Amino acid sequence: MRARTGSLDIDPAAVERFRTANGLDQPIVEQYAGWLSRVAQGDFGLSYTSRTSVTEMIGGALGVTATLAVAALGFAVIVALPLGSIAAIRKGRSADTFITTTTQAFVAIPEYWLGPVLVMVFALGLGLLPSAGWQGPSSMVLPCLVLALRPLAYFTQVARASMIDVLESPHVTAARSRGLSFAETMLKHGIRNAILPVVTLVSVWLAGLLGGSVVVEVIFAVPGMGRLVYDSVTNGDLPVMQAAIVCIVALTVLITTLTDVLYALINPTVRSSNASR
Repeated sequence: MRARTGSLDIDPAAVERFRTANGLDQPIVEQYAGWLSRVAQGDFGLSYTSRTSVTEMIGGALGVTATLAVAALGFAVIVALPLGSIAAIRKGRSADTFITTTTQAFVAIPEYWLGPVLVMVFALGLGLLPSAGWQGPSSMVLPCLVLALRPLAYFTQVARASMIDVLESPHVTAARSRGLSFAETMLKHGIRNAILPVVTLVSVWLAGLLGGSVVVEVIFAVPGMGRLVYDSVTNGDLPVMQAAIVCIVALTVLITTLTDVLYALINPTVRSSNASR
């Protein structure tokens, strides 16, 4: 391990004591086996830089990032579903073109550019929102907006495509022929079927945001997993890096499994196909 101390002289004896205390003088296989044994007991060790429990650091950071990710994706879904439905209903018309073009433009906007722009406008210019930190709900607005725009674009396009398929399906035509109004048909058949692919996409984005919100959390000084990973890489804090990777992978697997269960609950055809096997 190379210390990040600039031009300061390092006492070789202090370095050796540090290596011995942290088991870095052992063979790499023994180090890994010992680490796995401790992780199985829920012990990720101590941070090299702060000398605090890595488990506590991960727990606090994960709670912040989870709150931010859920809020951002919740906002994206709430906005994307009606936008996608309107675009599908008005397929080929000016409303469809406007919604599709606008949301697709969100994909091309990088977070590292949008974040500072929003800070300059809403924090420094208008003084409406905090520029950084994690003091309350107002601190979540700008980072949530930056994180939500890109998934919002994808959710809108998926909802639009799904809704078009639903509206053109035979069972919707049959429902309309039985006398159901357009609003009733949309509520009973349209929205429920169109939301299925969005649910799957939300799970993918949630797993990604839990481990990939580094840029946004660094820009807005949010003490979440992204900022923790960034600081640990910058400082060469190996225990924190290892723990963060393990937690992100475990959460990805958990979220994927829960998504499969939720998909089966929402879509009765999945349950019936599984039961017939």
